[in-house]
Amino acid sequence: MAELKDFAEQLVNLTVKEVNELATILKDEYGIEPAAAAVAVAGPAAGGGDDAADEQTEFDVILTAAGGSKLAVVKLVKELTGLGLKEAKGIVDSAPAAVKEGVSKDEAEGLKKSLEEAGAEVELK
Repeated sequence: MAELKDFAEQLVNLTVKEVNELATILKDEYGIEPAAAAVAVAGPAAGGGDDAADEQTEFDVILTAAGGSKLAVVKLVKELTGLGLKEAKGIVDSAPAAVKEGVSKDEAEGLKKSLEEAGAEVELK
């Protein structure tokens, strides 16, 4: 039981880059789609209790459309996420898609501003 608790704690403390790497491994090696992996990994972190419902502290930055300058948006997504060019292009091509999940309000607003300056359409959830 203690091993499962330790494993759950490791999952909750993963960075966005690590979650993306985990999703890639699950898809490539086990045939599990990344969307399902992201939900499974993000699920335990969302169970913060009743106090968490009062004020949202974590936000998801969702790219809704690449806009007119797709190449600039792909480069910016690559830079912001630490992903490779192919993965960043995949996020932009599959819009609406999450660029980063579970970030602070300030970071989410900064990412939104940067992406909008590059020509993308972005929303925060």
